[in-house]
Amino acid sequence: MRVWSLHPRYLDRQGLLACWRESLLAQAVLAGRTRGYREHSQLVRFRATPEPVATIGAYLLVVAEEARERGYRFDTGRIDRPATVGQAPGGVERVPVTDGQVAHEWAHLGAKLAMRSPERLALLDPVATVEVHPLFVRVPGAVEPWERA
Repeated sequence: MRVWSLHPRYLDRQGLLACWRESLLAQAVLAGRTRGYREHSQLVRFRATPEPVATIGAYLLVVAEEARERGYRFDTGRIDRPATVGQAPGGVERVPVTDGQVAHEWAHLGAKLAMRSPERLALLDPVATVEVHPLFVRVPGAVEPWERA
């Protein structure tokens, strides 16, 4: 399971589809609907929030919006608690992610794109500041302790 901290705009088609599918699995785990993956390290940061299911719902909405902008139709009806990020009613707080984690994921994604979608990798500016998913806020630090190297 990979729930990317990076903005979904960087993902290729395969990555975007996998992110959607794996984030729906994360939602099922957080909602208690499945026994598998309960101890998956990627879920630590969602469980640390006041409302884990709403937080993953906010994550999924952004992924679905990116898909919509690319012409895909992800079924947002599958999101248990669609929430927004921020102060709006029903909004969830942003989740911290370290610079080290972002750099780790950026390198991981670059390696994946080099293998399966070099044309997408060529579109990415290697010196630009990497944007994170809007649910997350960057903070200084090393790779997150929950990351499996």
